[in-house]
Amino acid sequence: MRRQSSRSSRGIEWRRLAGLLSLCGAAALAACGKQTAAPPEPRPVVSMTVHPDQDGAPATYPGEVEARYSTPLSFRVNGKIVERSVRLGDAVKPGQILARLDPADYDKNTASAAAQLAAAQHRYVFAKQQLERDTAQAEANLIAKVQLEQTQDAYASATAQRDQAQQQLALAENQRRYTQLVADHAGIITAENADTGQNVQAGQSVYQLAWSGDIDVFCDLPENTVAGVSVGEHAQVNLPALPGKRYSARVREIAAAADPQSRTWRVKLTLDEPDAAVRLGMSANVVLAAKHAGAEGAFTIPATALFHDGNAPAVWVIHKPDNVLQLRSVTISRYDASTITVTSGLDDNDQIVLQGVHTVTTGQKVRPVPPLHSEDFAS
Repeated sequence: MRRQSSRSSRGIEWRRLAGLLSLCGAAALAACGKQTAAPPEPRPVVSMTVHPDQDGAPATYPGEVEARYSTPLSFRVNGKIVERSVRLGDAVKPGQILARLDPADYDKNTASAAAQLAAAQHRYVFAKQQLERDTAQAEANLIAKVQLEQTQDAYASATAQRDQAQQQLALAENQRRYTQLVADHAGIITAENADTGQNVQAGQSVYQLAWSGDIDVFCDLPENTVAGVSVGEHAQVNLPALPGKRYSARVREIAAAADPQSRTWRVKLTLDEPDAAVRLGMSANVVLAAKHAGAEGAFTIPATALFHDGNAPAVWVIHKPDNVLQLRSVTISRYDASTITVTSGLDDNDQIVLQGVHTVTTGQKVRPVPPLHSEDFAS
């Protein structure tokens, strides 16, 4: 009996010991599992290092090619158009007749003025002859002095009437000549504003003439850019219709006031050496190295880096040396098609996230990756 009880007590102790050993093993395995769990890998993000703009980042503005001088052509007298010799797009030379009015009434006025001049000329000749006779008789004391004075007065009146008739004839001839619309400069007809058979008033535009010679490019600048542009400044012009060609230009004129509708300033640039391929009305891209308002210490960065913290603009900055993301609010002075200009919130050599800004979070550890084409994102 004693042997059986001792054997049973030993079995119970061995079972207890085995249970403790199994619990210790499980705990050890659990501890080993926790220690071997690898931390998450840093997320790769496309990034760039920013630097302040030097003289203001070049900006591109849409423009249009126009002639430097463009004037409306109109008749100087009233009448009915009976003939037009040129059409839209025709090239004209100085002195070329472009259109005619019905000259019938002006021919009659000229004939009437010529007849009046002939009558005045006849009276003048008679008054002159009479003055010569009376002068001779007065010297011989054959007529009274008062009679000579009357003859002298008649001669002066006849002279004035002759001169007036000459001027009336010249005016009538000018008005008849004005029934022909003549080009005063070489150029291109860019608009037709009246047609054959139409009655027009003096000064009413019939054609629009773009002068040959200097060619301008017009563009409109916003208020935060126009202050950084000056007359005489160089610019570069690209024409979408002529890919691969670049033209140099110079700022010729800046509007003194903004357009009341668009609130932009019209800037006119003259092309230095335009060729025959440049045609009026072509669209243009004007590249100006304008210094924007607040450009000192400004950063021009890709628009893809922009994030919004509520309604406030912000960018993701990679904090060094641990490469942890921080969301930083910024102030933006300019929005372009593919870039933005940041005037506060960034420092030189800050590293920012360029792509996927809506898929990262504050405090996330990342691995910076340069853009595929780093020159495309140059600040």
